[in-house]
Amino acid sequence: MATGKINVSVENIFPLIKKFLYSDHEIFLRELVSNATDATLKLKHLTNIGEASVEYGNPVIDIKVDKEGKKLHIKDQGIGMTGEEVEKYINQVAFSGAEEFLEKYKDSAKDSGIIGHFGLGFYSAFMVAEKVEIITKSYRDEPAVHWTCDGSPEFTIEPADKTERGTEIILHIAEDSTEFLEDSRINELLNKYNKFMPVPIKFGTRTEALPKPEDAPEDYKEETVEVDNIINNPNPAWTKQPSELEDEDYKNFYRELYPMQFDEPLFNIHLNVDYPFNLTGILYFPKLSADLQVQKDKIQLYQNQVFVTDNVEGIVPEFLTMLRGVIDSPDIPLNVSRSYLQADGAVKKISNYITRKVADKLKSLFTENREDFEAKWNDIKIVLEYGMLSEPKFYEKAGAFVLYPTVDEKYYTLEELKDKITANQTDKDGKLVVLYAGNKDEQHSYIAEAQDKGYEVLLLDSPIVSHLIQKLEADNENLTFVRVDADHVDNLIKKDEEKISKLNDEEKEKLKTTLEEIVPKATYTVQLEAMDSTAAPFRVTQPEFMRRMKEMSQSGGGGMFGMGNMPEMYNLVVNTNHDLASNILNTEDKAQQEALVKQALDLAKLSQNLLKGEELTAFVKRSFDLIK
Repeated sequence: MATGKINVSVENIFPLIKKFLYSDHEIFLRELVSNATDATLKLKHLTNIGEASVEYGNPVIDIKVDKEGKKLHIKDQGIGMTGEEVEKYINQVAFSGAEEFLEKYKDSAKDSGIIGHFGLGFYSAFMVAEKVEIITKSYRDEPAVHWTCDGSPEFTIEPADKTERGTEIILHIAEDSTEFLEDSRINELLNKYNKFMPVPIKFGTRTEALPKPEDAPEDYKEETVEVDNIINNPNPAWTKQPSELEDEDYKNFYRELYPMQFDEPLFNIHLNVDYPFNLTGILYFPKLSADLQVQKDKIQLYQNQVFVTDNVEGIVPEFLTMLRGVIDSPDIPLNVSRSYLQADGAVKKISNYITRKVADKLKSLFTENREDFEAKWNDIKIVLEYGMLSEPKFYEKAGAFVLYPTVDEKYYTLEELKDKITANQTDKDGKLVVLYAGNKDEQHSYIAEAQDKGYEVLLLDSPIVSHLIQKLEADNENLTFVRVDADHVDNLIKKDEEKISKLNDEEKEKLKTTLEEIVPKATYTVQLEAMDSTAAPFRVTQPEFMRRMKEMSQSGGGGMFGMGNMPEMYNLVVNTNHDLASNILNTEDKAQQEALVKQALDLAKLSQNLLKGEELTAFVKRSFDLIK
């Protein structure tokens, strides 16, 4: 039996690195600036622990475009490399200097912020460059070296006359990548990927006005000076402790993240944990509409202050992807190109932590200033309701702060609501009935009737309310939700008392037959009820179960048997104690009888906003004919 080792040829690896390793060629700049940052932070760490006897100073990463020479320069003042290190880290593909450094100094370098991991970032340069040069000098007292490669496995390495420590990478931009010789394009990429890198990044200069002297004459002309154009903020808010920040600091950082967003955030949640994983960040609750189709790519994911992606699904619970802000963790498992998340047990732990932290923050906001929390409820409710449905751990905590507003703008937690309505809204079977409206204006007459009986009516108008109340009913024994237009008011909460009808059984049967001959059977089921004589003669209602299942089916995930496509079905509730019922019954003229029924039906439909188009036109004409 023969054994051996599989040899991977560099000739074969290079095309893979150049064409397939990175999803987007623009990533090269992020990787090279990250490498420069690592080199700088390594030097900082070594000077801090006394292993480098050099002055750390105030190092800057300098980016320069030489459009005429078709070159892009990335220069740092970091640790640099010796000739031996160039051989080790550059000529051996996927040998990560950062990983080796962290292993060597694993105890003292834990919080150094060093980014590199796979050792492949440097080779992303060949996606846009036909030739790459490295001119580097180590912080140690060793000669500088000059490395050159044209993207083939061949390279040259020779002495260089560089006297300052650090590394300069020179990309000779290829003909198909000349976009990266444009200042605007480089500026765009630096702002996208490196806006919050921990080492200052210089890209050109800018003009800055000098302060006006206190004794300046009236004809004083403003003086200006050229200063380095530092494009990043090395110390963003999320890297600081919450105790170091005021409300205005959080708002300023929000404006820094979203310069084109003019609305202020409602509040923020500062994430800061170092066990069992490292994670920092700030999440903002923006003003949200009741529309679930909001943009879900507003949270930015960073790894050691390097931008990775704005698609955070997986690490951030789905219901929170509607928020904005930043999450930064060196422990997030990324693919080899640092472009997206890999499936990992740590991701779920981080997601659970974020869920718990958000729930705790919401509870504290509710407890500390309930009035302010209530004022913001309509702007945040869709996120919280979605969270209750999608995250069991959030649902467990939500009872302490999720609110249920009434049509009169009073706010209750579920337990408070139960206490409030138990005495008046418990039916004859001992079930607590929560009445609600979906639209205060369209269901106004139904709301008024319920309030006349002393009932509280909630206003639940989010697109997922049917799913939410279904879950609440399942988790709360003897509790049911009923929309105010699901039946006539006496049937919404059935009591023991029973009203007596003015019509006898024979008259009721005759009236029902008459109505069914006129009212469209495909849409309406005629239902005779004995009610107060002052109650509306005709009421159009939609059964709670049917309407709820249809809504759940339409909004996804909860309907039954395709009910979202079923035609609308309604009950026509006729008050047998109203004079109109008797008039219809006693009218001998069939045409007049039909006109009375149609007019009453249209009025009932009008109160449900169901009268539209041709039917509305006919109703208006008929109404004018009746009063002329």
